[in-house]
Amino acid sequence: MANQTEITPAVQRIGAVIALAEEGAEEYVQLHAAVWPEVLDALRKANVTNYSIFRRDSLLFSYMEYRGSDLVADMAGMASDPATKRWWEVVMPLQRTMRSSADEEWWAPMEEVFHLE
Repeated sequence: MANQTEITPAVQRIGAVIALAEEGAEEYVQLHAAVWPEVLDALRKANVTNYSIFRRDSLLFSYMEYRGSDLVADMAGMASDPATKRWWEVVMPLQRTMRSSADEEWWAPMEEVFHLE
C-alpha cells in the first residue's frame, strides 16, 4: 500500500474589531451565551475553528482560525446560509463599524504583529 499523507491546510489566524452599541451590549452578550446551533454549524462548514469574541467596554475583538483553502468562497458560503443571515439581522444592529473601517468592512480586519506558537 502506498504511503499516503493527508495534507492539512495551513491555519490562517484572523483578528478583527468592531464597536458595540452601548444600548445593546447586554443583549449582545446574552445572544452569544447561546449562539444558534445552525450558525455554529455554518461556521464549522466554512472551516472556521477556535473562534472567540472578546469584549472591553464598547469594543469587540474577534479571533478565529481558518483551516480551509479558499477563505473568500467559504465566507461567501457562510454569508448565504439562511440561519447566518437571520443571526446577522439580530446582532448587526447591536454593532457599530470602526471609524477607520473601509465602507465595505463590517468587522475591521487587524494586522498580526506577533505570534508565539
